[in-house]
Amino acid sequence: MKKIKLGLAPTRRFCFSVEDAHKYKKLVEEKLTEWDIDFINIDSINKEGLLIGGDDSKKAANLFKKEKVDAVFSPHVNFGTEEIVSRMAKAVSKPFLLWGPRDEKPLEGGVRLRDTQCGLFATSNVLKKYQVPFTYIINSRVESRLFERGFKNFMRSANVVKNFMGARIGQISTRPANFYTVIINEQELLSKWGIEMVPITLLQVVNSMNSLIKKDKRVKEEVKEIKNKIKISPEVTDESLEKIAALKIFMQDWAKREGLSAIAIKCHDDLPDETGIYSCFANGELTGLGIPVACETDIHGAISSIILQSASSYDTPAFFADLTIRHPENNNAELLWHCGNFPYLLCSPFCNDCFIGGHPIIPPHRPGPANFELKPGNITVARFDGMNGQYSLFMGQGKSTKGPKNFGTYLWFEVPDWKMWEEKLIYGPYVHHVAGIHDHCSPVLYEATKYIPGLRPDPAQPTEEEIRAYLRGSDLDE
Repeated sequence: MKKIKLGLAPTRRFCFSVEDAHKYKKLVEEKLTEWDIDFINIDSINKEGLLIGGDDSKKAANLFKKEKVDAVFSPHVNFGTEEIVSRMAKAVSKPFLLWGPRDEKPLEGGVRLRDTQCGLFATSNVLKKYQVPFTYIINSRVESRLFERGFKNFMRSANVVKNFMGARIGQISTRPANFYTVIINEQELLSKWGIEMVPITLLQVVNSMNSLIKKDKRVKEEVKEIKNKIKISPEVTDESLEKIAALKIFMQDWAKREGLSAIAIKCHDDLPDETGIYSCFANGELTGLGIPVACETDIHGAISSIILQSASSYDTPAFFADLTIRHPENNNAELLWHCGNFPYLLCSPFCNDCFIGGHPIIPPHRPGPANFELKPGNITVARFDGMNGQYSLFMGQGKSTKGPKNFGTYLWFEVPDWKMWEEKLIYGPYVHHVAGIHDHCSPVLYEATKYIPGLRPDPAQPTEEEIRAYLRGSDLDE
């Protein structure tokens, strides 16, 4: 949650209890502090620190822009002032959260202190008039699980938007000649969302690797670290390990220098022909550091990894996988696999034969790929893709399951209805590559698309209605 800076702009209306409004302003601030949220309030814009009237909207918007907030939350601590809130939200133009605390029973004699829910209906209408996309949490109490669920889901969604818009993707070499699946429209990514490609030639990469091996002591240190964490098969020489280490260090330095969000690399055939290694283990190590690396120059795959990693509720790396084969016995399970590029950080604790070896498929089986099964757990997979100017985000949740041993890096993945998934993937603009993560975050991805113009959510399971029911707390007691 520290990745997101939140603008907090509580609001009240002139004709309801001032005391109760300030009581709930304090309760909300205390709750955000308890959750370790980095927020900027509006105490500096007027005596009350609330949006009330006049030029409060302009003052709050200017403050939030100056502080470079990533999202805005406007709790209605009583009825609220809908036009002031909406003008501010329009001016800031960041993911916007609308919520207000549930009202208590009227006082003796029938006096009501806040009428918060009524004000929420008013503000939602005016936000739509101003064409401001927003997230709404059902009117609920500050201490409720519903408020906590909705708030934290919103913050994770805002993190997706922050890291997606204006992302910089490092592109190493061209796409593989026979991979028409990874053809993209670079101009559309730039014009729609400010996503930039940062290309580099294979010659530059190889020359840099050779220079690092000759001059940089980090290469030897990295080799030692690799040997300490995973077994090395006999065909993987120390010279090969030095090249793997040098490639990882080069990509890490390059990402820092260029401010890269992710990298897409042409991992075959030029790189192994020139260096004698595959990039798989280096890809996984960098991904484990929070810089996703997609194989086969899959730009949309790299973007998918950024989205999914940003959506996770805790610091865990994504992994980049092929949808490979159906489980031989479980009709609702699929093999998530790739040659050997998953982060070793995600290796199963039950794996007793994890190693770096030669390429399992492509002759002459040069070294570089890792071999291990991923740790078990809940899994979300996602794929950002588009065709003919239309873009969508496939998303779905499942869990790991048992299955036959494989070479490379892999995980057997079970869902409620694989046939529905397969049909959706076949007819959508998708390919065989997906990003995966050990978390359930489809509701986060779904909500994030509200704030990414031109990106349609495409949920598998849970379905769209199931996601909406989760977000409104249909499963929670109040």
